[in-house]
Amino acid sequence: MNAGRQKPHSPIERAQEAWGNNMPDWVAELARVCHLSSQNEVAARLGVSPAMVSYILGNKYKGDLETAEQRVRGALMGQHVPCPAQGKIPADACVAWQKKAQKFVSSSPMRAMMFRACNRCPRFMKEEKSNDV
Repeated sequence: MNAGRQKPHSPIERAQEAWGNNMPDWVAELARVCHLSSQNEVAARLGVSPAMVSYILGNKYKGDLETAEQRVRGALMGQHVPCPAQGKIPADACVAWQKKAQKFVSSSPMRAMMFRACNRCPRFMKEEKSNDV
């Protein structure tokens, strides 16, 4: 008989145990959506690896939590942010454009426009914070 603590079974239990009372609302939503579908499906929706989702739920992610938060808020929570080029866009779309805007591509007018817009935007991450995001 195992006298130790049992491993949490659901993503919600796992996140609650790892984050305790300091669990941000976006992590709670990530756990809830993982519970309703699967960690792999949620990772695909976010455009990240399932391992990254697991690390976030377990409060062990060492990458850029702010960018991960924006992905969750946009893709799972419907949050929009102001964009100087497109008006209001989903927060996760903003993160995706920021990543693309780190390198200029002249073959696409939209990419060229977003490169200029993102590089003037205060939300733009000036240096790549994480390779996972």
